[in-house]
Amino acid sequence: MLHTAGLSVRYGSNVVVVGADLDVGAGELVGLIGANGAGKTTTIDAVSGFVRHGGTVHLDGTDLSSLPPHERARAGIGRTWQGIELFDDLTVRQNCLVAARRPGWKGVLHDLLHRPDDAATDARVDDALAAVGLAADAARRPSELSHGHQKLAGVARALAGGPRVLLLDEPAAGLDQTESLAFGVTLRRLVDESGIGALLIDHDTRLIFEVCDRVYVLDFGAIVAAGTAAEVRNDPKVIEAYLGVAT
Repeated sequence: MLHTAGLSVRYGSNVVVVGADLDVGAGELVGLIGANGAGKTTTIDAVSGFVRHGGTVHLDGTDLSSLPPHERARAGIGRTWQGIELFDDLTVRQNCLVAARRPGWKGVLHDLLHRPDDAATDARVDDALAAVGLAADAARRPSELSHGHQKLAGVARALAGGPRVLLLDEPAAGLDQTESLAFGVTLRRLVDESGIGALLIDHDTRLIFEVCDRVYVLDFGAIVAAGTAAEVRNDPKVIEAYLGVAT
């Protein structure tokens, strides 16, 4: 469903991502790992249109490479952020409604002619909250939730936008090991039941290897390995990227 070819990002003379070829299929959970500064977040920023990039980004065969972020989102690319990035003066449900609303003049016209929280939008938001286990917390504000549930609220908000591919930027950061693995179980079930594709970045390699179908490894902006968890875990290039080489 999602395919990048030769994806590259350069800031002046500094090349951050180098010719990355990535694939995420429908109903597939794919991991992207690498040491600090490897270019993981920049890769997601490029796919979602928040940084200029070389190469191409295709979603279900359609080239999105020249589109700005909001049009890529409309096409079906959703994402979360490293920070919580929730509106704390809104409830969890209202945060999701923000993402579910239709942008642009067509959305304004729709809101003038219909009740803003129409049945289709309500259902999409309710489904997103139920998918991450936050239906009972819908009326609470983000500050009233645990850190782990705030992370889940961020995922629910992204889901409320109706993505076909979901990009998750360190959603388990700040969670302890038990919370992280519980989050992974929820994410795995979500992908299996919804059929969307998901690209997961996280420093918790145990989480990645436990829940992902395939894993890509970035090192200094270049993909150095790809395959199943077992294949990647034992790849000499991956061991070198994480642990270095004895001299």
